[in-house]
Amino acid sequence: MHEREEVLAELGDLDVFRTLLEPRGYRGLVVDCEGCAEPHYFDWELLAGNLRNLLNEGRTRVHEPAFSPDPSCYVSWEYARGFADGVYEASAASEADSR
Repeated sequence: MHEREEVLAELGDLDVFRTLLEPRGYRGLVVDCEGCAEPHYFDWELLAGNLRNLLNEGRTRVHEPAFSPDPSCYVSWEYARGFADGVYEASAASEADSR
């Protein structure tokens, strides 16, 4: 049950990241693969689909890697988290200033 809650939280985070970053031209996230020590590029929908499949089937789907992805169009999970946190803090500060 705890793992399910973590995956649901990741899906929520992913939705926030996509909402904030896709309009800025980012296509998804890059994840460093422990197995092959290479970066793997995931478009927003592919990553969300993998997380949903993990919830429903208990494993992610097999997928083909992105074909010649442009690394500048992908960010790490940590970058996306920091960006979202920064947007939230700026919004909270702006609300506090307007009071």
